[in-house]
Parts: sequence; structure tokens; C-alpha cells
Amino acid sequence: MAEIIQPRVLKGFRDSLPRAEIERAAMIEALTGAFRSFGFVPIDTPVLEYAEILLGKAGGETEKQVYRFADAGGRDVAMRFDLTVPFARFMAEHAGELYLPFRRYHMAKVWRGENTQRGRYREFMQCDFDIVGVDTASADFDIVATIARSMAALGVPGATIRVNHRGVFNRFLERAGVADKSVEALRVVDKLAKIGEPETRRQLAELAGEAAADEIIAFIAGGEAFGPTLERMTRLAGGPNPDSERLAEIYEMAEACGLSGSIELCPSITRGLDYYTGAVFETFLRDLPGIGSVCSGGRYNDLASLYTKQRLPGVGASVGIDRLIAALEELGRSGAKAGYTRVLVANVEPAMAPEYQAAAAALRDAGIACEVYPEPRKLVQQYAYAEQKGASHALIRGSDEKARGLWQLRDLAARSNAEHAGLGSVIAALEG
Repeated sequence: MAEIIQPRVLKGFRDSLPRAEIERAAMIEALTGAFRSFGFVPIDTPVLEYAEILLGKAGGETEKQVYRFADAGGRDVAMRFDLTVPFARFMAEHAGELYLPFRRYHMAKVWRGENTQRGRYREFMQCDFDIVGVDTASADFDIVATIARSMAALGVPGATIRVNHRGVFNRFLERAGVADKSVEALRVVDKLAKIGEPETRRQLAELAGEAAADEIIAFIAGGEAFGPTLERMTRLAGGPNPDSERLAEIYEMAEACGLSGSIELCPSITRGLDYYTGAVFETFLRDLPGIGSVCSGGRYNDLASLYTKQRLPGVGASVGIDRLIAALEELGRSGAKAGYTRVLVANVEPAMAPEYQAAAAALRDAGIACEVYPEPRKLVQQYAYAEQKGASHALIRGSDEKARGLWQLRDLAARSNAEHAGLGSVIAALEG
């Protein structure tokens, strides 16, 4: 007898059982509606890209985390670590076939060989939405508004969208005399929530000196309302500038749309990836801040320049479905159901199988999800199966019910049966 191979999955990867997959599917459906309400359209790109395509501007820790290898043809390839870089390549390759500004959404898996932790895995799904072809406050705000609409569509409680602007921070760093270390400084500041202020200051002092570290820590301090925070940031950055004005415009639109209470100006939000050039966004749950950002993004005006001379400024964000599911489960607010089946048509007598299938077809035509139990068993066993699937009712008919022209509809939760003279009556009861 052949030796049994032990079933197992790689660290940071996981199987998805029906309950979790149904939850994910419901979230994707809700997000699709939210994205489409803002005019976004779907696209898709390959899982594998040439490594030089993906790594051309990734930088930092991401380059160490990418799954990269030589394929059977000896080509240097890598698995996508996000959906933004492949999208930049997509835009450069297909710009002549598309209209501008172009609004897209893309929901697919990505892979990063990073350390696993709560709500973070090496294989996970991202749900991206972007606007390419314009650099305006209106486009930036549309991303913020889409984040807010998406969180509402998902039923996510207490979501706060933290915004900042890379340009304001860079102006401040130039004024502080450390512009040559801006990339490294941004990466250190981006880890503030993970490593804390003392360690952040230590790393900044090591990078730029004690005085500069104190200035940066003072600049990234938050806690004030949007207006006062923006005034302080603008002053420390050298006075009024287009980047601060962009933040003010975004907030003005948020106020007009009733979203100002969901937005917080946070000077320490910088985003770790090098390709961000303007406004940046991160979304946190007030009831579970430790799980990290559940929707992040920003403006990336130069990313497509790696692949084309055409100027294609863009702005977008990504919803972390897996992290959101983990967060909602931890908060006890998961909406997962056991299954899609609403009605189980019981299999009482094998000779009546065509009748059972016809009944199921009639229910489906009425928009009621159902299935026929595939073999005759004791009703108690079929009821137990239906309850495990999350069904609310069972439909029963044997030779006795057939002789009387009846169907029995069992309410599985109430443990009670009701007789109906025909499937029309059954459907009416289920729809009532």
C-alpha cells in the first residue's frame, strides 16, 4: 500500500471552508455594488508578471517579500504582491484602447512572503479601485467617498479614514534639512503604530540626527481637529502650498457630503511604498484599531512613467477583505451564514424523484434557493443536514401527501409543519 501523504498547507496560507467563503462572497458582492455606484468598471491582470515589471518601483520591504523564481523557460518572473503595479503596466499597455479618466476595480488574490499575524496572511485577496488620467481634489475625494460607501455597504462599524499628503511631509523634511533622507524617513514614520513613538524616534535619530528626529516627531503628532492640524502642518512645512490646499479641498468636499466626521487628518500616515506622491489614506476600526488598516491607498502620479512616456496620474485604494473578515469575527459581528440553501426538498420515496426535482425547479424560478436531498433517508437525518446547511425550511411529500394533493412545509427552527395545497401556496408562504 502506498504511503499516505500528510495533508497540510504552507505557513501563511489557508484553506477556505464554506462559511468563510460565503462571507467573502457576500462582501465582494457588496463592494461591487459600492464601486459601480461611483462608475468603476472591472478589469483583470495575470498572476505572474516579469519580475522587472513588478519590482521596478516597489522598494523597501516589499521587494524582500515578493515570490520570485525562474519559470520553465528560464524567465525571471514574480507573483503580484499587490494590484496597483500590475494596473500601472496595464494602463501603459492599453491606454490607447481606454477612455480617460479611467475608473477601474479589480478583486483578486495577491501574494507576499511576510510574517504572518492576526488578519495578515501570505496569500490574500485585495479589492482595488482607482481613477487614472486626472490629478484633482475631486478624484482624490472620490476615493475617500468610495471607501466610506464601501465600509457602509459592508456593515463595518466605526470606520475612520485617516488622510495625509506626502507632499506636505516632503516639504517639511526639506525645510528640516533632511530631504535627502525622505524615503527612509517616510518608511520609519509609517511604522509608528507598530513600533511606538520611542522606537520611531530612535530610528529617526539614527537616520537623521537627534534634532531632526525631534522635529519630525513634533510634525507627526496628531490629536487635533482637521483644521488646526492642517494649519500646524502647513506652518511647519514653510507656509501655504498646493499640497496643503489639496487636503483642504478634500475636507471641504467631505463636509459637503456629510463625511467630515469619518475623516481624520493624521500627519503620521505616509504609506510605505515609494510610488505614492500625494494624498494617502488608511482606514481603521474604532473598536479594533490593533488590527491595522482595512482599506489603504493614495495618489501615485508617476507610477505609470516606468512603462510609458504618457502622463497617467492616478489615485486609488485597496480593501483588505481577509483582514476585515478577521476583524468582524473578533468583534462578533460576522454576517456569515452556513450556506445558500433556503429550502431542502426531502427525499421520501425514490419513485417520486422527478416530482421532487420539478418542485425544486419551481422554487428556483421564484427566486428561492433550494436543493433536493440526493437519496432517501430518515427525515430526521435530512432535517439535520438542512440545518447544517443553514436552510430555514424543508419541503416534504410522500405518497400520502400526494394522494391528498398536499405538500408539507416544515419550519426547521420552530419544528412545525404546515400543509399547502400546491407549490403556489408554498412559494407564497416562503415569500410572505
